Amino acid sequence: MRGLLGLEDVISLGLCGPTHDERSWTFDLDPGGKDPVLGMERLQEAYFRRFPGYPRGITVPAVVEVATGKLVTNDFPWITHDFFHEWREFHRPDAPDLWPADLREEMEEVMERVFTEVNNGVYRCGFAGSQRAYDRSYDRLFAALDWLEERLADRRYLMGDRLTEADVRLFTTLARFDAVYHGHFKCNRQKLTELPNLWAYARDLYQTPGFGETIDFDQIKAHYYVVHADINPTRIVPKGPDPAAWDEPHGRG
Repeated sequence: MRGLLGLEDVISLGLCGPTHDERSWTFDLDPGGKDPVLGMERLQEAYFRRFPGYPRGITVPAVVEVATGKLVTNDFPWITHDFFHEWREFHRPDAPDLWPADLREEMEEVMERVFTEVNNGVYRCGFAGSQRAYDRSYDRLFAALDWLEERLADRRYLMGDRLTEADVRLFTTLARFDAVYHGHFKCNRQKLTELPNLWAYARDLYQTPGFGETIDFDQIKAHYYVVHADINPTRIVPKGPDPAAWDEPHGRG
């Protein structure tokens, strides 16, 4: 969203590495291992400045106020929502209208289903505590993917011929599906590459400026396979799949 809307010059970005200890995310991809604007080594510091002794998980993405170094929010749907609605005066002139007024009601319905059944659905599969819970989660996930596969058969994007926030929210899960969720989270009825409409759609987005350059498949795999030691106790990171497939022609134009 930051790249799509052209907010790079007004919203700085600290880069956390893919693996971390029990104290959570560190800025080890930035020079000197510190956020270049905040000067913090750990995102935890921003949480503690806002909520001393914060007892819950330290999650990314997170927005931090520069003046105080305090966490503003880690609610990712509202972060992207605010990037569009609250920072509009800083958008680049040709920024896409990701919340078109005539589509918002239907968009909200689509995004709710995408979040509940896909974004969150892969996690229900991966962290299921019983066979029964896993089976139910698996069926729900692939029912939603079948719905999306059908929806994208006769439209380029989720809402038709216009790129919207709904596409941004689905892309994050699709980009990780074959690399992580298919094997690590046991979402293995099909790979993304075996769902022709979804796979072409995902490549279309990946090749759109603002999407693919934010993806690092090695970091994605390192995070899930190393940090989730309860699921992958050997912490072995798989070599595949080959990311070059994402650059193949998508034919969605």
